[in-house]
Amino acid sequence: MASNAPYETHTDRYEAWFDAHEPVYRAELAALDRLVPERGRGLEIGVGTGRFAAPLGVDVGLDPAEAMLERARDRGVETVRGAAEALPFREHSFETALLVTTVCFVDDLAATLREADRVLSPSGRLVIGYVDAGSPLGRRYRESSDQNPFYEDATFVTTDDLLGELEAAGFHDVEFVQTIAGPLDEVDDSEPVEPGYGDGSFVGLAAHR
Repeated sequence: MASNAPYETHTDRYEAWFDAHEPVYRAELAALDRLVPERGRGLEIGVGTGRFAAPLGVDVGLDPAEAMLERARDRGVETVRGAAEALPFREHSFETALLVTTVCFVDDLAATLREADRVLSPSGRLVIGYVDAGSPLGRRYRESSDQNPFYEDATFVTTDDLLGELEAAGFHDVEFVQTIAGPLDEVDDSEPVEPGYGDGSFVGLAAHR
């Protein structure tokens, strides 16, 4: 994955973003809750501090940053240190593989998706939450990336880019949801989650292998 130094040294800043943007966080969580199955063992790749894995009932979280994993453990997530491109798990170990705002930070997206495919069961589901590079928020993040220690090494992807990568990795039957249609400071608890993509800056997808 890209340099994990910011996540080791700026963990408090990472956590503070969620506290400062709680309605945004809840909208993203609500979007992913529609896609993550209630049953079966799950893995979050790039778990961070467990902000998504814990409330979504995902059992295991993988991340390269130990400081982030400490917070995830505090939230009750079973943690493993490692990289998305070389998952330290056996084939068919999970029913769900979840990546939330992680695809823009991996060194090799194709390898990441191949590894997710490898550890999923034959009926498994891949769930990805991401900021669409073509959305207003995606463009803002790209334009200000040099001012943010988390985004300076990020490579944001469009939905079309991601669909091409998923197809190449053998995933199909993709389902989309979207939220965050306006500026972050205008999001409140009434922010809707809609099907599809193209209008919301935050997109969730579920794909089958």
